[in-house]
Amino acid sequence: MNKIAEIASTFFAYLKRPDLYPELRRKIWKNIFNRSSGLRGKEEAEKWCASLAISEKDFIEKVLSLTFIPFEKIFPQEFADALQIQAKAPVKLGGAGSLSVIYYINEFTNAQKSIETGVAYGWSSFAALASLVHRNGTLYSSDMPYLLQNQSEDFVGCVIPEKYKNNWDLYRFADKESLPKIFSKADSFDVVHYDSDKSYDGRIWAYNLLLTKVRKGGIFMSDDIGDNAAFKDFCEKRNLKPYVVEFDGKYAGVIIKD
Repeated sequence: MNKIAEIASTFFAYLKRPDLYPELRRKIWKNIFNRSSGLRGKEEAEKWCASLAISEKDFIEKVLSLTFIPFEKIFPQEFADALQIQAKAPVKLGGAGSLSVIYYINEFTNAQKSIETGVAYGWSSFAALASLVHRNGTLYSSDMPYLLQNQSEDFVGCVIPEKYKNNWDLYRFADKESLPKIFSKADSFDVVHYDSDKSYDGRIWAYNLLLTKVRKGGIFMSDDIGDNAAFKDFCEKRNLKPYVVEFDGKYAGVIIKD
């Protein structure tokens, strides 16, 4: 599909979904007036991340003071089943992030209420829920519909084991519509994991809002913080102490809220 055809298809897909009109207006504005937001400060951010980066193992053992066992080794059968489900999926969605970090930050906080933005196949959801279900906790998830991919709705969260789904509350809107709905259910969270709008401005808006919803001693995590300088600038402006975790050549940022 060429670019013009893709834009046209996206526009008409949005027109069929009145509930997504607010996000359509935002996308039109962003693509006309703010196209560079996604990579703003990328080079600076990558250098900053590299200077602070620690491994998953070091973060889990030295910062969280927990014994590190890779997530896939704690849940080998569920992980193998999830890989098979993804391999058979006829649509391409986002891949897995740092599953071990996601699992252990929920363990560290004894989480009962967690929130994530961005679901795709549901790898991060799987990792969070693997911890939450032991305390009968709830994962609240916000995920924008994949409008151009046929059947994609059927595969959002598909790798999450069925036995975990009673503890999962999914909202299929853009974050600016999903989050108020989630906050009407719960106003404070043990863990927040951000992995949706990757633009600089989108991140800054979400970071400022979501950090206020993290309880004292809770954890805020953002994926792909080397893509632009949003996480770096956010931490510096608010005088926050970040931990930068490197995995698979990417960086995640973690803040333990004082």
